[in-house]
Amino acid sequence: MNREEAIKLLKQHVKNDNLVKHCLAVGAIMKGLAKELNENEERWEIIGILHDLDYEYTKNNPEIHAKKTVEILENQITDEEKNAILAHNEHASLNTKLDYSLYAADPISGLVTAAVLVRPDKKIEGLKVKSLKKKFKDKSFAAGANRENIKKIEEINIELSKFFEISIESMKEIAEELGL
Repeated sequence: MNREEAIKLLKQHVKNDNLVKHCLAVGAIMKGLAKELNENEERWEIIGILHDLDYEYTKNNPEIHAKKTVEILENQITDEEKNAILAHNEHASLNTKLDYSLYAADPISGLVTAAVLVRPDKKIEGLKVKSLKKKFKDKSFAAGANRENIKKIEEINIELSKFFEISIESMKEIAEELGL
């Protein structure tokens, strides 16, 4: 499966435009992390894009969120990729770089998006790591972006500042798709 096929599959299962954008943002961040870690950029991006494939089916039943995604993707992804998707919703343990990356990329995408949306021009161009750090420290800002989950990136030897930089730069690459 390539990026275009992943997006097509995503749009078959997810109708909410903001959720589609969230998945694209997570995919972009995962691609950036893969590049940083010398991993398969295309595979990591696809897992990021598809990680919330079941969200609209499971939003009222969060205890099965991610499990349904793995069911849908059964023969299309590896066991390691299945574990990462399950681990992002705490249905599996964090073991690999892929697991930790998806676990942290999911909430950082929301923090970056929120930081952009409070900017006067609402554009990601010009968003600085320093500004994102300040927003990160303010627990009331984008309160849904779990800071502890974001910090888990440090478990795979990526400093928080570097993660902020990767996230911003990765989302900039698809800013038009994200409306940022």
